[in-house]
Amino acid sequence: MDLKYGYIAGTSQFFFQLSAIDVFDRSIVGYHVGLSATAKDACRVLINALKKRNLTPGMKMPVIRTDNGPQFIAKLFKETCDRWNIKHERIPVKTPNMNAYIESFHSILEDECYSRHEFDSFMEVYGAISEYIDYYNNRRRHSSIKYMAPNEFYKAFTKGQLANSVQPLIA
Repeated sequence: MDLKYGYIAGTSQFFFQLSAIDVFDRSIVGYHVGLSATAKDACRVLINALKKRNLTPGMKMPVIRTDNGPQFIAKLFKETCDRWNIKHERIPVKTPNMNAYIESFHSILEDECYSRHEFDSFMEVYGAISEYIDYYNNRRRHSSIKYMAPNEFYKAFTKGQLANSVQPLIA
């Protein structure tokens, strides 16, 4: 999970995007786009990501890896992780390579979405990012997952079509 920001030229404002990636299939399982990004927003992204994978409290949970941004060191984020029995790993300061999957996604997002627009409004930002994440999850091919789109890979795995060639990170 990580935070990225961009600029709205039409209003001279910054916007913020929190994203959660499933490192198994590279899909973006939760995100928030707003004019701010608080611990409450990060908790909402986390819970929505877990629900997207049909995980509920009491089940075996994935490890959540973040940097040390204020959203992730907040008491509320810790309490949310504790309530859901989630192990929260925070990477050391100045080591973005230790959060490479989400950093890579944000780099791709910058190249393929942010840099192709000069946003005039927040609604434009929200629409472009929502559209891009749909494209990324459902149509963009990834060499690391057998040249499939993330959701295609996940569906093939859950149907047992990849059972002999890949293993999930959580069993």
